Amino acid sequence: METILIIEDDSTMLRGLKDNFEYAGYHVLTADDGEKGLEAALDAKPDLIILDIMLPKINGYEICRWLREAGLDVPIIMLTAKGQESDIILGLNLGADDYVTKPFSIKELLARVSAFLRRAKKSESSEYKFADFVLDLSARKLTRNNKAIELSPKEFDLLAYFLKKQSRALTRDDILNAVWGFNCFVTPRSIDRCVTTLRDKIEPDPHRPAFIKTIRSVGYKFEPPEDD
Repeated sequence: METILIIEDDSTMLRGLKDNFEYAGYHVLTADDGEKGLEAALDAKPDLIILDIMLPKINGYEICRWLREAGLDVPIIMLTAKGQESDIILGLNLGADDYVTKPFSIKELLARVSAFLRRAKKSESSEYKFADFVLDLSARKLTRNNKAIELSPKEFDLLAYFLKKQSRALTRDDILNAVWGFNCFVTPRSIDRCVTTLRDKIEPDPHRPAFIKTIRSVGYKFEPPEDD
């Protein structure tokens, strides 16, 4: 049974979320302020965190930043006010993986949580499948319908990183550090060029990407097909 931590100071919303997630079969922990939420996250190490931004004592941004600095790599879904794009961008840059704007559909939130947890179970796999493609990490090979697709070493590493972090919003700094390394001098333009060439090889229409989505002012997110 996966554990979900919900950090939300609105008591009505907190109770509603808790009831719905318990009904869906999850073990649910709750916290009604940032200080309790941060402590619960570090102590319990839940499988996923639902995090409100505006919290008493410690806000959601600080919680997100501290958890990432502490090395906690669980998915974090932010709850944010509708239309506050700056809130979303800041949260994603601090390490949140996704966001849901209030008011939201509980069915949508449950579906997002389920998808994150399902893909987390595949994160240690040596083989990833999406659409007609198979990426074999051990053989460093990408195939489509059993036909090899030629990738440069950086394109391969970039695609592998995207697949390991499916549905997560990744900043250019995240991508730079994971694919190019901390000590390599690479500009954001180099990352964008690599994304462009990779899209040319895997996207049905590179000008309207189905898999590698651009997140304005943040970076990119790999969205697998719905039936994956």
